[in-house]
Amino acid sequence: MTPEAQDHLRKAREELAKARMVLEQLHYGDEAGRLAYLAAFHAAQALIAERTSRTAKTHAGVHNQFHLLTRNDERIEAELRGFLSDGFDLKTISDYGVGPDATVSADEALAAIETATRFVDRIAQILA
Repeated sequence: MTPEAQDHLRKAREELAKARMVLEQLHYGDEAGRLAYLAAFHAAQALIAERTSRTAKTHAGVHNQFHLLTRNDERIEAELRGFLSDGFDLKTISDYGVGPDATVSADEALAAIETATRFVDRIAQILA
C-alpha cells in the first residue's frame, strides 16, 4: 500500500474515533455524523490514491472517482457505495443547516458511524 493510501486510512480511523467520542461524550449527533462521513471520504481517497496514484480535489470528485473505480467490485455492497452521498448529506446539515429540522439524531449518527466503520474496514481489507 502506498504511503498516501496509508495516511488516508489512518485519517479515516482517527475520524471514526472522534465521531464515537463526540457522540458518546458530547451527544452532538450532527458533528458525529459529519465525522463519520469524513472517515468514509478518507477511506475512499485511500482507494483512489492506491489505484490511480492521484487524489481527487473535491468531495464530488471523490464520489465520482470512487464510484467509477468500484462500480463492478462485488466486495463493496450498495449500502457502502451509497454512504458517500448519504454521509455528505450529514456533513451538509452539520456545516450549513439551520432551524429545527437541521439536526442529526443520535440514532442517525450512530447508524452513520456503524456504516462508516464498515466502509473503512472494507476499503482497508481491499487494499491489504
